[in-house]
Amino acid sequence: MNEIRLLFGKPVTRDRGPLISAMKDLQSRHGCIVQALDADTVVSERHICFAAEKAMAAFSEKRNIAKDAGMEIMRYASGERQIGRALFMGISDRTERIALVLANTGCSCCWPDASELSRIIELDGRGCSFCAKAVKEAFNISSEELHAVGEERIEDLVIERVALVDTYR
Repeated sequence: MNEIRLLFGKPVTRDRGPLISAMKDLQSRHGCIVQALDADTVVSERHICFAAEKAMAAFSEKRNIAKDAGMEIMRYASGERQIGRALFMGISDRTERIALVLANTGCSCCWPDASELSRIIELDGRGCSFCAKAVKEAFNISSEELHAVGEERIEDLVIERVALVDTYR
């Protein structure tokens, strides 16, 4: 069974090169999937866990689009079929907070400890706190859609987009 952990905080550096290198190193040493997302566009743990489960199922069933499992998680989390369009959820030099996704694929994975994670993320204790404006823009949520279901259902709208990724074939 897959286990997913989600951590929120500030990236240790705004320079993507060292951050990505540290993530790849962590992934190779521990055998787990490591993916960083822009926390402004992550609406909930449910959102990312659902996306990660769908991505890992796609890999196990050989339906994946991306060659990298972390990228496949980002693709599902973004609600996009195309990798290029999914990159809005990735980190950039402007990213203030990251959502660090760790996924155990059921193989021989051991979780990294706090000192190893500190090379990537400074945990801030704020948990998931998305930016509604960024989410509406990123997921193309219209004001008509929000008016119909209510602002408090934004999470459901995003998860619906994640669920629909497989239908865009």
